[in-house]
Amino acid sequence: MQMNEEKDSPAARTVAALVARARAAQQVAEGYDQQRVDELVAAAGWAIMEPARNRALAELAVADTGIGNVDDKVRKNHRKTLGLLRDLQGARSVGVIHEDADKGITEIARPVGVVCAVTPSTNPAATPANKIINALKGSNAVIVAPSPKGWSTCAQLIAHIHAQFDRIGAPRDLVQCLPAPVDKASTHELMRQCDLVVATGSQANVRAAYTCGTPAFGVGAGNVASIVDETADAELAAERIVLSKTFDNATSCSSENSLVAVASAAEPLLAALCARGAWLLGAARKAELAQLMWPEGRLSPAVIGQSATRIAEKMAAREGAGRPEWQAIATARPSMLIVEEDDFGEDHPYSGEKLSPVIALYRVADFAQAADTVRQLYAYQGAGHSVGLHSARPERALALGLRLPVSRVILNQPHCIATGGSFDNGLPFSLSMGCGTWGGNNFSDNLNYRHYLNVTRVSQPIPEQVPSEREIFGSFFDKYGTA
Repeated sequence: MQMNEEKDSPAARTVAALVARARAAQQVAEGYDQQRVDELVAAAGWAIMEPARNRALAELAVADTGIGNVDDKVRKNHRKTLGLLRDLQGARSVGVIHEDADKGITEIARPVGVVCAVTPSTNPAATPANKIINALKGSNAVIVAPSPKGWSTCAQLIAHIHAQFDRIGAPRDLVQCLPAPVDKASTHELMRQCDLVVATGSQANVRAAYTCGTPAFGVGAGNVASIVDETADAELAAERIVLSKTFDNATSCSSENSLVAVASAAEPLLAALCARGAWLLGAARKAELAQLMWPEGRLSPAVIGQSATRIAEKMAAREGAGRPEWQAIATARPSMLIVEEDDFGEDHPYSGEKLSPVIALYRVADFAQAADTVRQLYAYQGAGHSVGLHSARPERALALGLRLPVSRVILNQPHCIATGGSFDNGLPFSLSMGCGTWGGNNFSDNLNYRHYLNVTRVSQPIPEQVPSEREIFGSFFDKYGTA
């Protein structure tokens, strides 16, 4: 009885109406050829990339969420969307997409249907745009479930997309948004009624996606560490780290949360970081900052997506804090705040994700201890995501990939910019990073258009290819015999 009541709830009825409209529109899109589908993609991309719209969306996002900064959101909206459109250009997603004559296999792309896109407040324009474009590339309809704080930005983005659809004569209902106020009930109903869920944001949303009864892709928790070894160029490493850690006030799950420096590299690295505006906190200031950041054992919204200067200003206004020193730090307008750490876990909150320009520094004896330190960090939080390495020995990146529970190893690059795809690396442009089984996910790729497709395979007969027992067991027999 309770289940029937839930299915007839106001949220269920509202979502059912949206889904019905989406299904009707998707049936239209399913008849489009590749050229027409690519027009949908271009229309949605231009909706966010046109400079005036881009900046207005960035300003609205910061005004409504209080997270990040406008100029970086403008760059993110532009760069991530442009990179995604580059990845999709020429990609086949309609009809026959691959033929293998030797194996007699023909692959046909088929839509998944109606996609539920759960998106976070940290990227209320860029992440919905990325998911919408990928979904459209597969001839799907998509309904966005934004965070409550990000609703107005998402709604404005979709209004821009609808205007572009009007220009090309495409159905508006291909892209929709849950009506405000967005809550757990409506989001969970959307998850239940759609054909595929793609969830980015809190681990609570990811867990809900995985248990909603609908096929789902979800992402793991971020808590990226970057290793700086004894061969690294300290100036280049510092430049990349500051660029990454300060971008959009460290709202990205790919922003570094810890630096693991080999002993001989630590002081040159610190000097280079401080020359770029970083501020190393002493033990007293570290303890005071922890009270602001984790007042009840959980990361406080008071620091999420705030600049280092703003955080220092908040500390200068707190009772019981070292106000003169915090005021001096705020006046210096630091780029980021550094604390030294040597342990891991709940009793050492700086070892976890901070979603702000605050970073922990671990000093280690050598590269082997650096790798083990990252392993211990990820045993607490962040397993499966990625690790950074600043080194003149690229073979060490391979060693980390063979040993650590990570889906990506980022060598000598600004981590948060590189991990989600960049114009100077080969990773797909995405704002949703799979973390594999290490991170509780069912994929370890950067979420891309292939995840929004079903693929039908036509199998034709080919000449029989039956191996001999010797071809299969030869090396085994030679080593162990045939008993």
